[in-house]
Amino acid sequence: MRSTSRRVLVVEDDPVINQAVSDRLESEGYDVVRAWDGPGAVAADAEHRPDVVVLDVMLPGYDGHEVCRRIQAARPVPVLMLTARTDEADVLVGLGVGADDYLTKPFRMRELVARVGVLLRRVARATELAGRQALELGDLRVDAPARRVWCGAEEVRLTPTEFDLLLCLAATPGAVVTRDKLLADVWGWDGATGTRTVDSHVKGLRAKVGADLIRTVHGVGYALELPA
Repeated sequence: MRSTSRRVLVVEDDPVINQAVSDRLESEGYDVVRAWDGPGAVAADAEHRPDVVVLDVMLPGYDGHEVCRRIQAARPVPVLMLTARTDEADVLVGLGVGADDYLTKPFRMRELVARVGVLLRRVARATELAGRQALELGDLRVDAPARRVWCGAEEVRLTPTEFDLLLCLAATPGAVVTRDKLLADVWGWDGATGTRTVDSHVKGLRAKVGADLIRTVHGVGYALELPA
């Protein structure tokens, strides 16, 4: 068993899945907290302050999207959502309320553990990125140490992954950043393929900071547009 002090909140109303996921994460050395409904999940997050939340979409009380919205309103925390739906619209709804990643049911436990590890590594890299100074690009202002973003006078609430994605693009404004580099720098997926993951998060980011701010270079990646 690997030793880790990281805490994971598992939110799943199916007792068999909840137990199986919890047992596997505990076998990997994680400290696991469990919840079975929406209100219980929000209460558990406030009480235990987990490092990662594994969150089912379909829950009693209120659904996973509402749970994610409430959790992210209280504090930024990486969220891996479990869903039986594969529609891109459903994925974008989750990203819009603060989810960082999606895993479609049925899933392999090994992949779930890997996704949790990726989210934790992203948090570690975010600490390094926070050492950068504030960036101002036209109406967009990014305060890296404080992890806050403004468009004009209005502050924009981004998920942890959206913030890191924006910071990665803003590090070289005007230059094209490949999807592979974004996957490596933001998600830690060296040599992995995850085009849909990158594209979905870019769509969510565009919806918050402006569609014209991020230029698509088809077949290559994305670039943060310089102000005119």
